Amino acid sequence: NMNFISGIWWSLPLVLVWTTPPVTSSWWYMGAVGSSRVMCDNVPGLVSRQRQLCRRYPEAMLSIGRGVAAWTAECQHQFRRHRWDCNALERGQRLLGRVLLRSSRESAFVHAISSAGVVFAITRACSQGELKSCSCDPKRKGSAKDSKGHFDWGGCSDNIDYGIKFARAFVDAKERKGKDARALMNLHNNRAGRKAVKRFLKQECKCHGVSGSCTLRTCWLAMADFRKTGDYLWKKYNGAIQVVMNQDGTGFTVANKRFKKPTKNDLVYFESSPDYCVRDRDVGSLGTAGRVCNQTSRGMDSCEVMCCGRGYDTSRVSRMTKCECKFHWCCAVRCQDCLEVVDIHTCKAPKNTGWISRT
Repeated sequence: NMNFISGIWWSLPLVLVWTTPPVTSSWWYMGAVGSSRVMCDNVPGLVSRQRQLCRRYPEAMLSIGRGVAAWTAECQHQFRRHRWDCNALERGQRLLGRVLLRSSRESAFVHAISSAGVVFAITRACSQGELKSCSCDPKRKGSAKDSKGHFDWGGCSDNIDYGIKFARAFVDAKERKGKDARALMNLHNNRAGRKAVKRFLKQECKCHGVSGSCTLRTCWLAMADFRKTGDYLWKKYNGAIQVVMNQDGTGFTVANKRFKKPTKNDLVYFESSPDYCVRDRDVGSLGTAGRVCNQTSRGMDSCEVMCCGRGYDTSRVSRMTKCECKFHWCCAVRCQDCLEVVDIHTCKAPKNTGWISRT
């Protein structure tokens, strides 16, 4: 549905367009097997460099679609207990774009995790032989040595350098058209996301020899589960550094001199975040009315914090759960189905339930 894509493209990260239509839709299938020029020319909002990459590597766009699915799910997981829950794309297509038009910590996280998602997906596609332009890491050949001794490179090491190179070329292309503060901020956070994926490359080995004695080892490098990248960037979000442009407009300096200068691994932002308590299109907030809260928590998901002091409603619901589980030798766990009655707490709506109007 090209009209739907056109409606959300202008304000979302450069890779988000590939979430719609789904990669299994007839539109995508026709584009993938037909003319890449027709497909790429009909995607609104791409800058010329992105169209060139799209035409040259149409199969990579399918991988980017998978990367979008991965980072969107990870974003929603990390923010599941917060007022802003990264669900704006599903519940109001333009709202996530509004978040990104601000230079807030949420925007910093989305740019970092989306850039990481593209790196992860492209790298995985290289290893699985889905892309003509890359394969396993060609540098991992011959013999090497680590703390356990000598080993031979074998298997298929993830070609993370190609994934980073492609993601940088495609995702950063639009930001490079601008020279303003937001463009520099987005480029910085995009890079932090790419670096985060490489941070969790791990060496895996297989032993050879009599009875698997490890007299010979074959090793390769593999990416860790994307959750590790998400958890790492979540910590960076919580420690994100507020910055201002320096006088010559080429970089950042910390807004508060008491804090350290941001490194290439840190997330940076310019604007303080809104509270996200009420429905506000301008800031991309759906509000927290109807959100489930935790009555016993003292954290961000507590009813006091999540509901912004408005109070909450409680409803009693019944649900089936597994109970009285027993281990049986060998090797099974058998459980009973039990009916459990629980209280669900949901945030009350503000007196004015409509969108904030600033006119």
